[in-house]
Amino acid sequence: MIPSPADLTYFVEVANTLNVSRAAERLGISQPSLSLAMQRLEHATGAALLTRSKRGVTLTQAGKQLLTHAKMLLQSWEDIRAEAQASMNEIRGSYSIGSHPSVALALLSGFLPEMMAKHPHLNITLRHDLSRKVAENVISMKTDIGVVVNPAQHPDLIIHQLCKDEVTLWLPEKGAQKNPGVLICDPDLLQSQSLLKDLKKRGMSFERTVFSGSLEVIADLTANGCGTGILPARVAGMARKKLVRVPRAPVFYDEHCMIFRMENKNVKAIQVIADAIRALF
Repeated sequence: MIPSPADLTYFVEVANTLNVSRAAERLGISQPSLSLAMQRLEHATGAALLTRSKRGVTLTQAGKQLLTHAKMLLQSWEDIRAEAQASMNEIRGSYSIGSHPSVALALLSGFLPEMMAKHPHLNITLRHDLSRKVAENVISMKTDIGVVVNPAQHPDLIIHQLCKDEVTLWLPEKGAQKNPGVLICDPDLLQSQSLLKDLKKRGMSFERTVFSGSLEVIADLTANGCGTGILPARVAGMARKKLVRVPRAPVFYDEHCMIFRMENKNVKAIQVIADAIRALF
């Protein structure tokens, strides 16, 4: 059992005064409470710390050793507590932001350069994955802030809606399509899976499929005539060549949100990052 900082503080006072009654008076606690604290310390260390007599107490050899280390432990605890308080009240420390790579490309350059310049004690780690995995990592406290698509409600999460988007089928401008029978998509996205099922129900089929985990690659291939791409409108709009929607194609409606855990809502650095992300939308 690790002793509490309070018990160690009490022990240091007893060691300084060598009198339990006087130490209790100076600490503002009752003598029985102080005696119990010393008993807890002796139980925790497994050694007698004080020799008691009518004239007061003296430190045993184990007590002398503990006194040396107790002072260092208490100083370390004060440093840890100060750092913890600073994380709540100051814009400093290490924080992680999670998002899909395509979201990161559209989002991060809009606020991160200025924020890093403005807050020199803020350290950021970027983590990129599918939205559902980013959300899982925020819930499990592996990531501090997530920018995700269509997050499920969770009692531990604060969810802020940022914007809406539409995922559908896209073609290059008229005349650039070279492979009308080819579909290009990311099979791991729930949006792609849903649209593929919808296409099948409508009798819209493709002879071949090109799979890619990068929406930017899909957009580029689509723009250059490789096939029909399944893309969010925001990604399609960033393609180097103009893309147009496939008429009467099914649409999956996305909701982009920022998420973080409930207990982080008062952390100053989290507030600053969250405000910067919201300002972009």
